[in-house]
Amino acid sequence: MASIVYTLCALTSALCAILLIRGFRRSGDRLLLWSTCCFVLLFISNMVLLIDLAILPNTTDLALVRTVPALLGVTVMLFGLIWESR
Repeated sequence: MASIVYTLCALTSALCAILLIRGFRRSGDRLLLWSTCCFVLLFISNMVLLIDLAILPNTTDLALVRTVPALLGVTVMLFGLIWESR
């Protein structure tokens, strides 16, 4: 059951990134580009989470590897929000 939830989270992040990049292509609003980068990094984080907890054996721990893309994604989004508010 956990694998299904991890997969759905990754697919949701990917779908959000696709929709955001389509919106960016239409409007050219740079905040959509920052949001796209954030969701791409969150997708990567979710995929590493799926690989870590559902596919690899319990002897490996990819906690740091899966946390870094999520932290970068939130940082990119925060930077984009600050940069575009000027």
